[in-house]
Amino acid sequence: MQNNKLQEIPAPKAIIYCRVSSTRQKTEGSGLESQEHRCRQYAAQHGYEVEAVFPDDVSGGGDFMKRPGMVALLTYLDAQPGKSYVVIFDDLKRFARDIEFHIKLRKEFDRRGAILECLNFKLEDSPLGRYFEKVTALAGELEREQNSLQVVQKSKARLERGYSIVSRPPVGYRYERDRFHGNIFVRDEPLASIVQEALEGFASGRFNSQAEVKRFLENQPAFPKDLPNGGVRHFKVTRLLTRVAYAGYVESPGYGVSLTKGHHESLVTFETFQRIQDILHGRKRPAARKDINEDFPARGYVSCDDCGKPMTACWSKGKHRHYAYYLCDTRSCASSKKSVPRAKIEDGLESILQAMQPTPGLFAMAKAMFIDAWNARLANALASQETVKRQLKDVDKQIESLLDRIVETGSGSVVKAYETRIDKLERERFVLIERATSIVPPKGRLEESIEHALEFLSSPWNIWKNGSLAMRQAVLRLAFVEPLRYSGVSGYRTPKMAFPFRVLAGISTSKCGLVEPRRIELLTSSLRTTRSPN
Repeated sequence: MQNNKLQEIPAPKAIIYCRVSSTRQKTEGSGLESQEHRCRQYAAQHGYEVEAVFPDDVSGGGDFMKRPGMVALLTYLDAQPGKSYVVIFDDLKRFARDIEFHIKLRKEFDRRGAILECLNFKLEDSPLGRYFEKVTALAGELEREQNSLQVVQKSKARLERGYSIVSRPPVGYRYERDRFHGNIFVRDEPLASIVQEALEGFASGRFNSQAEVKRFLENQPAFPKDLPNGGVRHFKVTRLLTRVAYAGYVESPGYGVSLTKGHHESLVTFETFQRIQDILHGRKRPAARKDINEDFPARGYVSCDDCGKPMTACWSKGKHRHYAYYLCDTRSCASSKKSVPRAKIEDGLESILQAMQPTPGLFAMAKAMFIDAWNARLANALASQETVKRQLKDVDKQIESLLDRIVETGSGSVVKAYETRIDKLERERFVLIERATSIVPPKGRLEESIEHALEFLSSPWNIWKNGSLAMRQAVLRLAFVEPLRYSGVSGYRTPKMAFPFRVLAGISTSKCGLVEPRRIELLTSSLRTTRSPN
């Protein structure tokens, strides 16, 4: 009878708690699985029945309430009132590496009636046992703080040497292991080229707003989207435009590291990056307009001839289908709400762009002019480079003078003002260094440098016809100095072309007899245009 009663006594219930400080440690020797395995062996040796396991892969500093696994464990105990549990953990450091939180957590388990057992430390409820427990907890706190200090020191040192320490590289870069530099950013194509085009486009005015950059990125299949509908969040565009890493630099105010030249390849120049920051600080982001899309590429670039205001565009529902129209939306205008079929607006625009295409002979002359200009630039580049070097020396002297003043002054506000000025001069210095090294164009780069300009001059209509919405809008911005004026009665007025096309038109209509005056001259008979009074 006594043996049967002993067999009926249930095994004590046990709960296992495992913790690592980071997700990277999950797969290491002291990972979660290893800890759980050792704790289960301990439970089996002592006749405990493991009822639940609660893992944690976050440090939470010393605060146990920042660890999801520990919070879940305490909640589980609260949900089992009246039950007695043994809580097993691998090492006293896994419990709490802060003496204050160690004591608090100890009380939380005592209040719930749980018994703590550690594999490598004997927890005893005696004065000497509690003393050694606290000493061990203090040693764990010291080790944690020393490790944290070492991480900060190593991270700061790496930043000061020109290397990034972010765990995830910016879009357009990926980490690559180098025998000299360690982990370093390298271009990640095709994303690097997409980001470069977006940054340079915003700096040059090709994209007039962050909303246009956003639409450009959304139209790139390779660019990662973060919305279910294939969209890109606004904050992601802002972050892309403000990351100095794209200019080849690193910076971390949190670690006290100012702007430092990085070892990774830049996607844009520092001067371009500064231009982007100037634009961002001087202009608010316009809201993205839903009616600017592939359906109406000329919207915003064609104005009403009566009032001069840009025409809007919309779809109109007919009896059997929808119809696309451009129209003036100005209430006081004589042409207000008078719809113009989309075909009239865009076909006429295409005719203008086709007429702007120069003849082969004229294009050859334009190319020769580009080559002459290139050679002239080469001749003047060295002199310009010397001027920039003199400016760089002047900036260095100003920085040195301000540093001397900081040493001499005892006023905190004056020191802060000097440091602000030095930071501004340092940024100017980086721009001058880049300018000094890039002002002389590399040999053999002539064709590559003027390729896009010649392609645009040779046939803006081809780019308009085959390009994306962003490219079409860029064509209109580059080809005309102001929006084209359209009259519902007489059609387009004579457009005001950009300077290169005006030059080509002037050559074609001159009496030198070099080329035929056709195609570049906008003939009113074929385009139904009327000449403006001026």
